[in-house]
Amino acid sequence: MSWKLIAFAPRGVIEAALLAHEDAFDWDPDIVISGSEVAEDRPEDWQLEAWLPRKPGKADKAAVAGLFPGKPPPLAQEKLPAIDWLTHSQQGLEPIRAGRFHVHTPDHPPLGEAGVRDFRIPASQAFGTGQHATTAGCLAMLSHMKAQGLVVRNLADIGTGTGLLAFAALELWPRALATASDIDAVCIGVVEDNARANGVAMGAGPGQLTMLAADGMDHPLLAARGPYDLIIANILAGPLIGLAPDFAGALVPGGHLLLAGLLETQEAQVRRACRRAGLRLAARMVCGDWSILWLRKRRAW
Repeated sequence: MSWKLIAFAPRGVIEAALLAHEDAFDWDPDIVISGSEVAEDRPEDWQLEAWLPRKPGKADKAAVAGLFPGKPPPLAQEKLPAIDWLTHSQQGLEPIRAGRFHVHTPDHPPLGEAGVRDFRIPASQAFGTGQHATTAGCLAMLSHMKAQGLVVRNLADIGTGTGLLAFAALELWPRALATASDIDAVCIGVVEDNARANGVAMGAGPGQLTMLAADGMDHPLLAARGPYDLIIANILAGPLIGLAPDFAGALVPGGHLLLAGLLETQEAQVRRACRRAGLRLAARMVCGDWSILWLRKRRAW
């Protein structure tokens, strides 16, 4: 049985609450938070949604209300039917084009266009269909990096979800060593299934993908397979800030870091942390409300 708490407020108020959630290190992991526009034609009207596996109690409501400075907006409560909401929400998604890639669910045919790689990613229990602006932005930035002449021999995709960004990187640099990881062990099977469906080889050699479960960069195999020419991390602003030194330490001098999952309003904080770790900005793009950052490690650091 699942429940949801909903709060409606202006965009700035919801974004501030999302930032407060990222800073709440003692947050109950059973409460999953997201923020979004109420409607496309109302870009300043946002909603914060909190999903729970139980009926919300006083402590749950107080935790969500505590994300808002001052007087919080009213919290509506809703009991949800027994549906896998992540899978349900991704069914029937329209295909997207981003850079040299076309991403579609099994409900849609491949594009079949010369020079464009089709990836079929079904709705599943892991994030990453490409429909989300951050994933699409990463695909576009990876294509741009390749067009700029970037050579990658060893790459890692941290927080890979469905494996899509790792697949895309291997398409661009087909002889690279590739490692993908996610904090959620369920993603191992998801990535293996998607690799099989998309003709991506799993393994430990050049042109193959090694998949593992890890919390950030904390895994002996991630350490053993480094240092990396390219690290991709499409996660959240808070973890990106905390992991900046680890990313920098795992890159070769002059190595490249592609970051996403941060709101444009969070970009300054993320860039500050990266700058302290010896990473400088090479390029950026904005997709909707989200920033996509390409950074490089200083050669002498």
